[in-house]
Amino acid sequence: MIRRPFGLAVAQMGPVHRADSRASAVARLLALMTEAASRGARLVVFPELALTTFFPRYWLEDGEALDHFYEREMPGPETRVLFERARDLGIGFTLGFAELTPRGERFNTQILVDAQGRIVGRYRKIHLPGHADHKPTAPFQHLEKRYFQVGNEGFRAWSAMDARIGMCICNDRRWPETFRVLGLQSAEIVTLGFSTPSVNIHWSEPPHLRMFHHLLTLQSGAYQNALWVAAAAKAGLEDGFHMIGGSVIVSPSGEIMAQSQSEDDEVIFVNADLAVGDRFRQNVFNFAAHRRPEHYGLILERTGAGAPLGDAPSGGAS
Repeated sequence: MIRRPFGLAVAQMGPVHRADSRASAVARLLALMTEAASRGARLVVFPELALTTFFPRYWLEDGEALDHFYEREMPGPETRVLFERARDLGIGFTLGFAELTPRGERFNTQILVDAQGRIVGRYRKIHLPGHADHKPTAPFQHLEKRYFQVGNEGFRAWSAMDARIGMCICNDRRWPETFRVLGLQSAEIVTLGFSTPSVNIHWSEPPHLRMFHHLLTLQSGAYQNALWVAAAAKAGLEDGFHMIGGSVIVSPSGEIMAQSQSEDDEVIFVNADLAVGDRFRQNVFNFAAHRRPEHYGLILERTGAGAPLGDAPSGGAS
């Protein structure tokens, strides 16, 4: 099978503090983009909410203080230079940010921009974690359900830059359905921006399992769907709250091909062979020949776990 090399980069960001300006965040993104292009990348992946601090950790009242964290247009006056630099360098990128639509809708959003600086895809986060109520005694809050609506455009893949690319954000990686739906669209690369805290305030998960589970979800999603997965973290101590980092590029075999070595701004790169995914899809999984969706009905019928189907009255076994 003929190789299909694709320069794939992930740009991890260290902390973006609440006091940092958009301009300073954009300047860092420009430096990371330039480095990725110098290493031969055709696409560079930026983190979730890359332009601001991870503001869902704070209880904020509606109004100017909250609206400050959202982008009303993309590109806008402060972000247009990213699109111009991408066009000049001939590199595509994905970017995570808080979106405020003209109708007042708020989404945790990621866009796909091609090497001509054109937006060719948009994804709005579907699996929103956390809570919407105020928890003043918590060490920090996770208010995505307060500040964002559930994404309304589904999981989609796009043909761009000689590849098929899908997107997801942070908590989406913990659902196998995310990768399966994209894999069934023949996606070859899935990009993920994330900002994962070191401590889970909702349950007593041992801290050492945070990175293990993060990598487990990406490696299994890549392997089970014959995908390249490129995951970009916001990392380090942001306004006193630690995020695990762990930016990574995973091959369709499930192997980690590159991983960040710091909690600072850092570019990792792989000259990914998209033909590896072709071989897995055709010779290992062959979904078209072997999937049996007629037996997967519970995935659509149930949100949470229910009774075993074997316990239902059926007239007995013959």
